[in-house]
Amino acid sequence: MQEINKTGTLYIVATPIGNLEDITLRAIRILKEVDLIAAEDTRHTLKLLNHLEITKPLISYHRHNEEIKSDVLIQKLKEGNNIALVSDAGTPGICDPGEEIIKRCIQLEINIVPIPGPCAIINSLICSGIDTKEFTFLGFLPLNKKLRKNKLDEINKSNKTIIIYEAPHKLLATLQDLKQVLNQDRKIVLAREITKIHEEFIRENIDNLIARTENIKGEIVLIIEGNNIQEDNELNNLSIEEHYKYYENKGFCKKDIIKQIAKDRNVNKNEIYKQFI
Repeated sequence: MQEINKTGTLYIVATPIGNLEDITLRAIRILKEVDLIAAEDTRHTLKLLNHLEITKPLISYHRHNEEIKSDVLIQKLKEGNNIALVSDAGTPGICDPGEEIIKRCIQLEINIVPIPGPCAIINSLICSGIDTKEFTFLGFLPLNKKLRKNKLDEINKSNKTIIIYEAPHKLLATLQDLKQVLNQDRKIVLAREITKIHEEFIRENIDNLIARTENIKGEIVLIIEGNNIQEDNELNNLSIEEHYKYYENKGFCKKDIIKQIAKDRNVNKNEIYKQFI
């Protein structure tokens, strides 16, 4: 009986964003077991592999060759090869190459397996002190003036926490743009060099951040508080029961709901508590 050829599996492997100790045991095992590693920068990945004492064939897979190399990787997967996709740091596909090959694999019903690990977005957010219940990640702001203005307007109007990436040499321009559009004194946290030696969280108002941009270097994440002015006005027009249901749907516990309703309506929380005994 003729053996049916099985396609390989594409593993989306997260790698450290700074501290090499952050790689998971599962990621190490997968990198050892696969037939091939597709890397954003083979020289960068080779350093990690040497540190882990892993020897594997490498193929370059980055933004500028993604379409061509996707064909190569698909063919190898069809031949039964298992492939690990890695970026220079963090999780592939998040502002890094990977989206194209993942879509192709889905279309061709080739198995895809995520191997979780470090992600600058999440680690910056959880230590920011800004609301984590709902957030929007916008990646890098566009350079095109019209598209950039649209994104800045979106940031201004959003009542969710906004997260963006920025490069040090563009940080000043971005902060100045944000200052122009934000319609209230919103909290902004600048997280930089996450997991690295010079890891830092700068919690300042936007004017103080602008004043400090000259000395800020490294990988940067900006976490921006949501616009709560419009939301507060709308919430106060709700009945107490509707107000409660609003926060319940967001996943708040009863204690936090009562506290938040009292804050929104500028009343003592005991008054709200009595209504829900």
